[in-house]
This record gives sequence, structure tokens and C-alpha cells, in this order.
Amino acid sequence: MSRTNRFPSNRRLASHRPIRVQSRSVARDSRPVAAFRQRCADFDVQVEDFNAPETWHPTCSASRVRYVQQPAGRGFRHAVSADEVRQRLAQLPGRFIRDLEVVQFSAMTKKRQIFPCYGMQWGTSVYLYPIEESLVEIYSRPPTPQQQIEAKMFGGRWSHNGKLWSLTWSDEAIRDFYLNNVLIHEIGHLNDARNTSSRDRERFANWFAIEYGYRPTRKS
Repeated sequence: MSRTNRFPSNRRLASHRPIRVQSRSVARDSRPVAAFRQRCADFDVQVEDFNAPETWHPTCSASRVRYVQQPAGRGFRHAVSADEVRQRLAQLPGRFIRDLEVVQFSAMTKKRQIFPCYGMQWGTSVYLYPIEESLVEIYSRPPTPQQQIEAKMFGGRWSHNGKLWSLTWSDEAIRDFYLNNVLIHEIGHLNDARNTSSRDRERFANWFAIEYGYRPTRKS
């Protein structure tokens, strides 16, 4: 079995029934790790309850990372391309991606429109989810301090109108955010072989994204 641990992070998403996987090769701890914050109103349920069925890619010990691209879906777009992800991964120390086998650009389904996230790590795969084609995300609650800081770090702009809050990105900002935060956050989960609690795993992935995503790209 790969040394990669797969435990739910503490970024909360909406509740659902436990995910069902058909493949017998799936390890007991091969549960989805929701990588990023939700875009819905319910902030009071745990990510362990989140269910957005995904394509399971069994471990195959491939020598190269395989890229799988699904259509983003009506009204959505993929924030980055496979070539951009490939180039960004090449900038990381090789030890960090030796267990990575698949990067999937997933479609936005009806269920994910209700409880979407930016990315997810599951087993030896990383999943990147589409962003609104308009590059404007709508929230029904005000952003947390952490959400405000993260957006500002990568060029996202928060605004509000009545009870709704909007997070607006430019093309450059959303590309920066996905390549140097979302993607690297997932790689952090992939390399966390020590922590077992959701909180500790999320803390490690956040640190990893800053250390190997944000800081190196700001030195220049």
C-alpha cells in the first residue's frame, strides 16, 4: 500500500450518506479528503458526511502522472489547464509527487453545485473542480477571516450586496490560486503520512500550501 494517508480534512461540507466504492482494491481509509472551503450556506456539518461521488482511480504505480479531463459543465470552466498543472508540479521536489498518479479535472454536477469545493485528494489522485465561468462566486454568509486573507493573498476580491457576498477573481488571480494554493494543498494531503485527525491534516496541508505554493512564487 502506498505510504499516502487518506483521512477527511476539517473543511466542512454538507452531509450525505457514506460514499460507496465498488472496487475491492480500495483501502479501508480511502475516503475522500475535501480540500477546500464550501460555497453553500450550511457551515455546521462535517466533511466526513460530504458525498460527491467521484471516479476512483485504483493505484497502478504508474511512472508518470496521468491527466483526466471532464467537461466543466454549463456555466463553469476549469481554472487551469493540464499543461499548467504539469509545469507547476515539475517545480516541486520530486519526492512530493512520487505517489501522485492521477490529476482529474472533474465536471460540475448538480450535486456539486449545491456543495462544491475547489479540490480533493483521494488515494493517489487529486481532483480539481471547476469555477464559475463568470469568475464570481456567490456566498450566503460573510467570509471568515481566513477566507478573506486567502482571497487577498491571491488577488480575489470580496464584496457584498444585501445578504449575499461575492468573491470575484480575475483570470490571472484564479490561475494563481489554483496552481499555488488548491493544487499544492492537495499535494500536501498526499504527503501527510503522520497526522490522523482531520484538524491536524488540514493544518499540515495549509502549511504545505504556504511553504511550497505561496512563498516560492512570491520570492521573485
